[in-house]
Amino acid sequence: MLNLQNDDRIWVDDVIAKLTAKMGVVCERSRNKIPYTTRNGTHDNQIEKDINWWTNGFWGGMMWLMYHETGAQKYKEIANYTEDALDACLHQFYGLHHDVGFMWLPTSVANYKVTGNPESRKRAMHAANLLAGRFNLAGGFIRAWNDDTTSEDTRGWAIVDCMMNLPLLYWASEETKDPRYAQIAMKHADTALDAFIRPDGSVNHIVEFDPFHGDVVRTYGGQGYEDGSSWTRGQTWALYGFMISYTHTGKPEYLQAAKRVAHYFMANIPDNGIIPIDFRQPKEPAYEDSTAAAIAACGLIEIAQAVGEYEKDVYLNAALKLLKTVDASRCDWTTGSDHLLMGGSAAYHHQDIHVSIIYGDYYFMEAVFKLKGNDLFLW
Repeated sequence: MLNLQNDDRIWVDDVIAKLTAKMGVVCERSRNKIPYTTRNGTHDNQIEKDINWWTNGFWGGMMWLMYHETGAQKYKEIANYTEDALDACLHQFYGLHHDVGFMWLPTSVANYKVTGNPESRKRAMHAANLLAGRFNLAGGFIRAWNDDTTSEDTRGWAIVDCMMNLPLLYWASEETKDPRYAQIAMKHADTALDAFIRPDGSVNHIVEFDPFHGDVVRTYGGQGYEDGSSWTRGQTWALYGFMISYTHTGKPEYLQAAKRVAHYFMANIPDNGIIPIDFRQPKEPAYEDSTAAAIAACGLIEIAQAVGEYEKDVYLNAALKLLKTVDASRCDWTTGSDHLLMGGSAAYHHQDIHVSIIYGDYYFMEAVFKLKGNDLFLW
């Protein structure tokens, strides 16, 4: 249980009031969309562009968070619309990938947890089986991406992001009482412990394994600045992802891994609280990624709730610093724009630099509701 200082509690209540006011308007404008970003302040629509896009579960997740907070039926209706739209992915099959957890945890698993909808359970189990089917036995990892994603041979590729997809497998084991799903998730997490986390607590983004024998071939910089650098959102996927694996399994090695990555992250937070795309990027241009701040805050809050009283404030205070910085300088609280967070960046070498990205909005909301103490835990 988090015991916030009175001024922090007042701040949380103020942010939730602003969230409620903004989302009450934005949800109506975007009720028939699945957004990824905004164009001139207006949500785009992945239903029309790419129904298989990996971020397509976050809008539905935001609606479930708001439904849990307010009880307003419109949020539940929009979340159901989003979930129904994703059925096209399951029917097509081709184009689905390792990020099915990001797509169906905040939608179908959330729906099933809240309402007990049997159709949602079926969708989530279908997605869990798809994810389990990507497991490489020789290397003990879940394969990232498909053959048509890049010109590279990705059969042996795994990425740190997948730590956040593992909760779909933990949920499937908890739901069915069948240990196979959790066994795959834990094997992937064990492999990630050895191959992704460096001695200083920084992490690799991409690790290539020999898909036939399982040996590590090489690492890639991926969405960071370069090979061997420190892509900040990758740090957060590891920080939060290992913490979630600990929550589901109680395996102490996962908590220690989350804390090791967290300490590296906290040690590198700039004085102004603005998180760069990569902790090892050049000083100029001063690229940033607000989404990494939001995701890190979620993981830090979860760590704070899992450790003893003598150390929880270390993680909680770091999370509060990140979130208060985002609130003060990177949130658009006006109701005229559809996005919440500004300053999100997909990758260092990518055209989407300093834009709104839907998962930044989602994780900021999730973190704030965690601080209130009544969050709907979707992972």
